[in-house]
Amino acid sequence: MIVYGTRYGAAASTSEEIAKILRQEELEVRVVNAKQEKVKGITEYDLVIVGSGIQIHRWTKEPEKFLQKFQKELAKKKVALFVCCGSTQPLDNKTDKAEAIKNAKTKYLEEKAAKYHLQPIALGLFGGVYNYNKVPWLFGKFMEAIKPQLEEAGVPQTEPGLYDTRDLNAISGWAKELAQIVQPFP
Repeated sequence: MIVYGTRYGAAASTSEEIAKILRQEELEVRVVNAKQEKVKGITEYDLVIVGSGIQIHRWTKEPEKFLQKFQKELAKKKVALFVCCGSTQPLDNKTDKAEAIKNAKTKYLEEKAAKYHLQPIALGLFGGVYNYNKVPWLFGKFMEAIKPQLEEAGVPQTEPGLYDTRDLNAISGWAKELAQIVQPFP
């Protein structure tokens, strides 16, 4: 099962990409948008993947609530966590990319796993999506200052007003590695 929370769609499309790869690897997968569907139980799942977008240094509330609700059951299962986070793509010339990635992994994945006493079999840190078409007006004003930095950093505008810092090959590779961990024999 993949449970995710998203604000602007990055975690949703990342979850679908992960599910596609896991299905290609002959795993049955259920994808749940935690904002639209409440999970009643997880006993039937061998692997639970929980993902979130990051905004203002926080996970979305729905996957956070999922982790809180099922933390005891998750502690006994194979669990993987991922986040979609713009912090993986520093937009200034002062921040070292490797350092930014290390800090984001610690803050958004390792600390989250520790908070809920989880021992994840995999942690995925993927870029984020800056969607100027869906942000509230006030946050949009803040994001306007970022737009020139995105363009200068070479972040592609995949559609008008949408900048995607994710690496789909990295997402696919992570999902394939996860499938191998879950079912290591062909």
